[in-house]
Amino acid sequence: MARKPYRAVAGIDPEALAAFQAGIRRRYTDEQILDELRGSAERLGRSPTMKEFAADPAAHVHPQTVIDHFGTWNAAKRAAGLMPRRFATRAELVAQLRGLGDELGRTPTAEDIRARRGLMPSTSLLWHTFGSLATALREAGFDVAVGEERLERAIAQGCALAQGLGRLPRFGDWQSARRSDASLLTEWQVYRMFEARRGAWATFQFLIRERLAEDGVLVGSDGTIL
Repeated sequence: MARKPYRAVAGIDPEALAAFQAGIRRRYTDEQILDELRGSAERLGRSPTMKEFAADPAAHVHPQTVIDHFGTWNAAKRAAGLMPRRFATRAELVAQLRGLGDELGRTPTAEDIRARRGLMPSTSLLWHTFGSLATALREAGFDVAVGEERLERAIAQGCALAQGLGRLPRFGDWQSARRSDASLLTEWQVYRMFEARRGAWATFQFLIRERLAEDGVLVGSDGTIL
């Protein structure tokens, strides 16, 4: 018996196609898909993009299946408790901070946020959205000390300077930059934040390196940006 020729896409019965797609989707429950997303986030150490999820050998669900279930990639990640890496609204960021504060029973710190990488927005995203972590925390209803805001400002300025220099800034670099940019904190304002520690400026450089790493910028052991 001769086979019927394949029909053009335009000739596909929409009801039959919808029934077939629904059957394919039923292979996985919503919760199974969310578990796949959470597992991938744990393995990556961050909230996965579609490309990263598709390349994850331990993930058993195709990204398109995720979208078919939840409508959009970011909607699925929100349902999984993962923070979308882009396009998070101001209200969503505030809600995430309040939730973390409820979990901790206190005002969250930058260290608390970094410890939940993939589950919380990065401190860099909060800085870019609100101008500083302290402003974000205040908008979320927390009482934030002025010193913390100054430290966040110094780290952000240090990251910008490091990327301009191609390496972590030294004390003298900061002095030179401050002469041409009065918006920078003075080198002594920065130094005094850490003067109780041995190796005060090196401590500041360490924090800059950690913040750059959050943004995907690698720094070598000699302080050079790779």
